[in-house]
Amino acid sequence: MANQNLTPNLSRQEIAKRRREARERHSAMAAKERDELKKLHWMCCPKCGSSLTEVQFRAVKVDKCFTCGGVYLDDGELELLTSKPGWFESMMRFFRG
Repeated sequence: MANQNLTPNLSRQEIAKRRREARERHSAMAAKERDELKKLHWMCCPKCGSSLTEVQFRAVKVDKCFTCGGVYLDDGELELLTSKPGWFESMMRFFRG
């Protein structure tokens, strides 16, 4: 079977719609349920489940998983990084060692 790209190509409008829907679902949860979810997932790698470590890269604290090598950004951090020329090459050198 051919390798299919399962990630849809989303428009900005679709991304905004999904963000709004997710925030509505989250705010509709009881506070206790939101707290329990946070306890389960706070600073855990979404790929392998290991603990994430905050690593300072330029002026941004990036979440890094030293188990699987994943690098994760919080809301707004990508915009901070991409506003500077050469950010991608610099980030690749920094995290690849």
